[in-house]
Amino acid sequence: MKKKFYGSIALASTAALLLAGCAGGGDNSGGSSNGITVGTTEVVTSLDPAGSYDNGSFAIATNVYPFLLNNPVGEATVEPDIAETAEFTGPTEYTVTLKKGLTFANGHDLTASDVVHTFERMLNIDDANGPQSLLEGMESVKATDDLTVVFTLKAEHDQTFPQILSSPVAPILDEEVFPADKLLDDAAVIEAKPFAGQYTLERFDKGNLAVFKANDAYKGIWGAPKTEQINVRYFANESNLSQAIETKAVDVAFRSLSATDVAKFEKTDGLNVVHGPGGEIRYIVFNFDTMPYGAATAEADANKALAVRQAVADLIDREKIAHEVFKDTYTPLYGHVPAGLEGAAEPLKSLYGDGNGGADAAKAASRLEAAGVETPVTLDLQYVAERYGAAATEEYAQIKAMLEADGLFNVNLQTTEWGVYSKEYSSGAYPAFQLGWFPDYSDADNYLTPFFLEGGFLKNHYNNEAVNTLLREQVATDDAAKRASLIEEVQNLTANDLPTVPLLQGAQVAVAVDGISGVTLDPSFKFRFGTFAR
Repeated sequence: MKKKFYGSIALASTAALLLAGCAGGGDNSGGSSNGITVGTTEVVTSLDPAGSYDNGSFAIATNVYPFLLNNPVGEATVEPDIAETAEFTGPTEYTVTLKKGLTFANGHDLTASDVVHTFERMLNIDDANGPQSLLEGMESVKATDDLTVVFTLKAEHDQTFPQILSSPVAPILDEEVFPADKLLDDAAVIEAKPFAGQYTLERFDKGNLAVFKANDAYKGIWGAPKTEQINVRYFANESNLSQAIETKAVDVAFRSLSATDVAKFEKTDGLNVVHGPGGEIRYIVFNFDTMPYGAATAEADANKALAVRQAVADLIDREKIAHEVFKDTYTPLYGHVPAGLEGAAEPLKSLYGDGNGGADAAKAASRLEAAGVETPVTLDLQYVAERYGAAATEEYAQIKAMLEADGLFNVNLQTTEWGVYSKEYSSGAYPAFQLGWFPDYSDADNYLTPFFLEGGFLKNHYNNEAVNTLLREQVATDDAAKRASLIEEVQNLTANDLPTVPLLQGAQVAVAVDGISGVTLDPSFKFRFGTFAR
């Protein structure tokens, strides 16, 4: 059987995610006269894709590394990018043929051997901060000649694999530059110029500045970029970024601005607010080893630990946080898959609190008492405003107040710098902690498999065999209705277990000065520079 497959599963029903926003412009030059300058508060973990699984790092990777498949501008589906063709050539065999004459910016040929090296090193290095969990469905990869790569998959007709080839786990790397068994440091990446995307990265001063130049050798579906040079300035906090776009010290501001500032900029002459489809979620993670009554604690008790997690879910008022902290730019999230995606459900809404989305302290108290949990429960809760915006401080202050209001919890609230935080949470240092998620691709599976299959990237010691079985089944199910039902079953199980407590769902927002066009926020959730023009 030979089955063409360039896209993801049926996305036609995901109407909430299919609206794209673009900034138009007047004639104010703004920012820098040397190209277009973007401002962001995002933090870049690593220029080596095997050592980063965060939006700041992927924003760079998207623009400088090549992908086998990618999203056309404005689309959620994927098509061949540096690939000539990509198709199922057997039930578990996905074959990609590269375009001829591909090269990296350093002059090295880009061949099937580089592709194999990319995926094998991702799994071999297995970095704690890497995206290798996205390759759970891949059994092996091999090159049959210089242009042909064959992926062997664990599930027949894996409905997510084409999208995965456009995700953070799939930037194609130069095997002559990136070692097979360790990460490459940022300075070495810049020096070696192993780029074959729309842009090359000419300079990278971590936390301050990145300078990108158009790559004439790029042969992908996005074509030639409209602007020769893009500069990205990194800001320490939202207020500094807000001041920069308001004074036009930057041309575009993206991730993150406060809800208050966005509302202000909607009414500011000379600035254009660009809205795009959502997909971002905010949530609390519980470490099943180190949380109260966790498996590695002196008072380990699985039933009591479950009661603690469920009591937390009983006490959080999402509507209040969404309205008072985020001015309704975020909405309550009552399931592990956000609204708008096939299979999304809201099991937490009826399971916890007042049964309609509100909090219920009496239910939480009854739950804890029934499990024999002494109150107040001491809960160490970590958050990181540097990563998730200044509003995170108010967000978690409200969560602390909600948990402590009736004397059921005593919350030790702490914050940590992201560079430390990203390493410590995955090593089990935090019993409960904040994370956010920007999707790798537009499919419900991306909110489930990376998190929960065999423990997932969270490293929180949650592993439910029933969840594992359903996750593997849904990814191989090409009947859309049946697959959606399986995805709902997964959410019902995770809603009961609560390895994470979903909080809020948000949208994409950017601000551009007059005169800048092409700032496109679309269902791929990728922030491309090549469409920007002055």
